[in-house]
Amino acid sequence: MKVFMIGGTGLLGCEAATTLIERGHQVKSVALPPLPEGAPIPEEMEIIFGDINKKTDEEIEEMLKGFDVFIFAAGVDERVEFPAPVLDYYYKYNIAPLERIFPICKKVGIKRAVVLGSYFSYLNKIRPEMKLEERNPYMKSRMQQEKVCEDASDENFSTIVLELPYIFGTQPGRRPVWTVLIEQIAFMDKWPCTMYPKGGTSMLTCHQVGQVIAGAAENKAGKKGFEAVPIGMYNMTWPEFLAIVFDARGMHGRKVLTVAPWMMKIGMKKIVKDYKERGIDSGMDPMQLPDIMDYNLFIDKKYAVELSAEEEDINAAITDSIKVSQAAYDGKVKLLDMKGE
Repeated sequence: MKVFMIGGTGLLGCEAATTLIERGHQVKSVALPPLPEGAPIPEEMEIIFGDINKKTDEEIEEMLKGFDVFIFAAGVDERVEFPAPVLDYYYKYNIAPLERIFPICKKVGIKRAVVLGSYFSYLNKIRPEMKLEERNPYMKSRMQQEKVCEDASDENFSTIVLELPYIFGTQPGRRPVWTVLIEQIAFMDKWPCTMYPKGGTSMLTCHQVGQVIAGAAENKAGKKGFEAVPIGMYNMTWPEFLAIVFDARGMHGRKVLTVAPWMMKIGMKKIVKDYKERGIDSGMDPMQLPDIMDYNLFIDKKYAVELSAEEEDINAAITDSIKVSQAAYDGKVKLLDMKGE
């Protein structure tokens, strides 16, 4: 099988490429330079450096000829800050490339597309009473992305969106996204305890994401048409997760006090003010985020296992992510920022 990927040198794309190559497939990727120093990019993967959004349709068509599967391992998430209107940026990076490339894929005979999405789409579907799309532009954009994938699907072209949760693991030379968590909780280190919501999240390792992407490309489930699949391997409450985080930070036994959403919303008022002063249009409504984090957003691992994910040590992956994030936060290492490639 021949696979063309956007974002093959990123944390998740690289894992997917490695797994696909190990399974005997051919992988070609277009990616933004530079490569993170020391990253285990598979030598067998052909890389075209550049911004695919700046390529002509004719150039993209030439790139895609002869391939069987297209993987979109790129885009931006809610942690990237943009000025208003933020939906325009989500459209630019997460949706417009698919609207443009899917017709070209179908023209050259590609039969399947795999798109990396967000488990917030899953939450939006199972909790309609929260009206998440109305208040959170990021969630609205992810649902729009899924609609583009669904509309592109037909008897000759299938699409699958992987609704991914929190992911742990590191790529040498690249800054983990978990530096943001350190920034959020470090100011409480001098307090008697850390205050955090009582909810929880699903999660998996970056290597498992690579396995799931490869399984989706191979169509392990044997399905056609459009699919949006919630992906997760492990479920933890925030206090359970933070216990591992504090161990990794050398703060074993640190007490976590769970707080009700209304208490968290008091602190969120400062964030709203900060966004306004800096001209930031948040992808997530800060005043609804406490309600979201109060919920146990858990996912049955059967979906990930069906797509070939295998068991791994999630505690070790979290520990590795936090240690590198702490070092980056302390300014002890210089790393490339994660980007929407």
